[in-house]
Amino acid sequence: MARPRSRLFLFEVILNACAMFNHANIALPAWLDGALRVAIVTPDMHRVHHSVLRREHDSNYGFKSLAVDRLFRTYTAQPEKGHQGMTVGLSPYQTAAADALRLEPASAVPRFDPLTGPEQSSGPSLPQRERISRGG
Repeated sequence: MARPRSRLFLFEVILNACAMFNHANIALPAWLDGALRVAIVTPDMHRVHHSVLRREHDSNYGFKSLAVDRLFRTYTAQPEKGHQGMTVGLSPYQTAAADALRLEPASAVPRFDPLTGPEQSSGPSLPQRERISRGG
């Protein structure tokens, strides 16, 4: 029995909305994150899944609900080093630039101009951003 296309479309809309929310590089207030975790997967919860630590990245697989992670005991509430201390990504690809992108205000994220490329972007270079963030 075929499913109506509208159901598939609705599933895809929900899937993509959840994926964008889960992968948003935002830090929700703790009270809001805690309240939302009861029903949905939050960015802080899913971010643990992107940790370089095996025991952390082998957890929090859910994209919409944490029911599956609770059922299979793969839920990890917080990363070992906290969200500010957690390193994300694959270890072989870690760089100072990747670390600089962790939970920073949008103004600190390097700009990329698709027409001129990263070398000629209008934002400050990585060393300039490091000096700015250290007060130098």
